[in-house]
Amino acid sequence: MPPPIRGPPGKSPPISKEDAERAIGTVKELISLLSVGPPLIRGAPEGWAHIDIPIMYQGYALDRIHFDLERMEPSPKGRPARSRGEVDIDTIKERAVEILSQLRALDAAEYREPERCWVVPLAWGPYLVAHVKISSDGKEVVPDYGLTEEVRRYVY
Repeated sequence: MPPPIRGPPGKSPPISKEDAERAIGTVKELISLLSVGPPLIRGAPEGWAHIDIPIMYQGYALDRIHFDLERMEPSPKGRPARSRGEVDIDTIKERAVEILSQLRALDAAEYREPERCWVVPLAWGPYLVAHVKISSDGKEVVPDYGLTEEVRRYVY
């Protein structure tokens, strides 16, 4: 059975090493259930384009991968790539599916107190490219609701 989506916010419970390990295991189980959302393409002055690929789970966005159009690969987290050139949405979608199949969860988790969740990084090759948030008990997926709304509003 796939991991559930976390319910409404509440009080932050105590955490443990076992919770962190469970969160990492949940993300490793989750990777095969992820899909890619529509590429989010933003134009910039002088012909530059910025492309993000949303990572989706059961209709919710979890994070975005910055996409380098010139190299046709992810850009490291924290470095949104700006590219010039023809934007072929179908080619980007195909490449995004390939990239998604090559993601792996790292064996470490960060805890974010305000959100009451573990954050497990996802890597593609040597790059850290995304994060997945998991509830403090390590069992439930915590979506990025702002990104989810952006994906739902996005129209080509």
